[in-house]
Amino acid sequence: MTTNKTDFLWWRDGVIYQIYPRSYMDTTGDGIGDLPGIISKLDYIADLGVDAIWFSPLTPSPDVDFGYDVADYRGIDKKFGTMEDFEVLLEEAHKRGLRIIMDLVLNHTSNQHPWFVEARRSKDNPYHDYYIWQDPKENGKAPNNWAAIFGGSAWEYDEQVGQYYMHLFYPEQIDVNWRNPKLYQEMMDIFRYWCDKGVDGFRLDVFNLYYKHADFPDNPKKIPPSAPFFRPWDQQKHLYDYDQPEMMPALQEIRSILDSYPERYAVGETFPEDAESAAKYAQPGHLHAAFNFEFTHCEWLARPFQSAIERYENLMGEEQWPCYVLGNHDVTRPATRYAKSEEDDDRLKVAAAMLLTMRGTPFIYYGDEIGQRDITIHKKEDVLDPIGKSFWPFFKGRDGCRAPMQWNADLNAGFSTGKPWLPVHENHTHRNVTAQADDPQSLLNFYRNLLKLRKASPALQKGDIRMLIEKPQFIIAYERKYESETFLILLNFSRFERHLEISEIGPSEVWHPVLSTHQPAALVYQAGKLTLNGNQALVLRKTV
Repeated sequence: MTTNKTDFLWWRDGVIYQIYPRSYMDTTGDGIGDLPGIISKLDYIADLGVDAIWFSPLTPSPDVDFGYDVADYRGIDKKFGTMEDFEVLLEEAHKRGLRIIMDLVLNHTSNQHPWFVEARRSKDNPYHDYYIWQDPKENGKAPNNWAAIFGGSAWEYDEQVGQYYMHLFYPEQIDVNWRNPKLYQEMMDIFRYWCDKGVDGFRLDVFNLYYKHADFPDNPKKIPPSAPFFRPWDQQKHLYDYDQPEMMPALQEIRSILDSYPERYAVGETFPEDAESAAKYAQPGHLHAAFNFEFTHCEWLARPFQSAIERYENLMGEEQWPCYVLGNHDVTRPATRYAKSEEDDDRLKVAAAMLLTMRGTPFIYYGDEIGQRDITIHKKEDVLDPIGKSFWPFFKGRDGCRAPMQWNADLNAGFSTGKPWLPVHENHTHRNVTAQADDPQSLLNFYRNLLKLRKASPALQKGDIRMLIEKPQFIIAYERKYESETFLILLNFSRFERHLEISEIGPSEVWHPVLSTHQPAALVYQAGKLTLNGNQALVLRKTV
């Protein structure tokens, strides 16, 4: 659990804040967030203490999958603003020391992308081979049994061409053919285009899906199927439709392009979301990092969280760098998962303390810093997320975690003067930025204090990590050390008071409390044990 101590860049030492642009701040009154709105909140983001902003897709899209169906890789969607607005955003963010990370969706395009419009004209069209086409079987059926992640077959018959095209998501999201040298070069040029614009990094959507087996064999059946069971996708072993060996040299070239610019960064999303894939693709010379989403699936218990940390660390080499998330645009918010009541933020503070004191790059999803909850969708006809429409009522979609940012107690939480594209959570009247900003005990200020401490502490940014309790029952304890600086982090995942033996952490005179979820942050030693309150996070600095 060590790492190279040299060449630490902003993405290693820093913290990244994810914004879902539709939901952050609307300045036009159309109910959809926009770039001028984000610009107006840059001071808030900078004051929070993060180092970079990752935007879910800003590129033009017909919004079948809300930006993840791209119609133009080199533009800005007019619903968000103009390219000039984006350039102002870049300039103003950089003035405040904030980096900008773009979301690149390079596995598939929209069916409205000019490439696909041309590809459908004929088999001889130069753009036809930009996509994956196959002739029907003799019986007219699809070329193989591959399933789409969003339901049904991965193949859609196009009568105009007389062939099937491939789509691992919706039929309107057509997988591109990375084996075509011209398409491959187009994709590499997209990285150069945005780097030349001044973008600091990229999040690569489902990048390990780029290549499919060239012979298109059937995937074998998976017995028993994986959860959630009701999709054809879950009933197959996916040997041939992703994780193909050609992905590695492609990542090497992407990395080479990024390395030709100063301090550029790429983090990838693997599908499925497992730590093994993340570690494999974040090898030196490939991606700088790959997401580990295991925290988003952990129960509120010490052992699952520690197991997730240890497993990821054991998979990573010394030159690799982890990254962790508690939430994003695809999963239930941590406040919805973990908070026992509307007024109870103790668990959320413990989770924040873990996220921001771990070895690796933390990602914070907008609104989690104030404990936003998912909105509840009660009826299928109110669902906007296409996945929710497809799988209702087994899965109600991702609308819940994408609701507007809660800025204040005003109408629409200060997000928009018009009707928001998604409802604002009813708790915005008391759970909002304004209400928490001046409260020293608020979740928002706990995040701010954590981020301030992390920014001032090399050990929390780049130090080694050493877990102190094997198979913990209630408390996770770990040490972060870099050169002469050492921190001890104690996290109680129980609602009851718990105790640690002095032998596990050292005598009281060694440690000085610097941050706690409970005030005062004094150390309580009794009968050779240190006492932690229920759901307490305590950060200690070594004094000798």
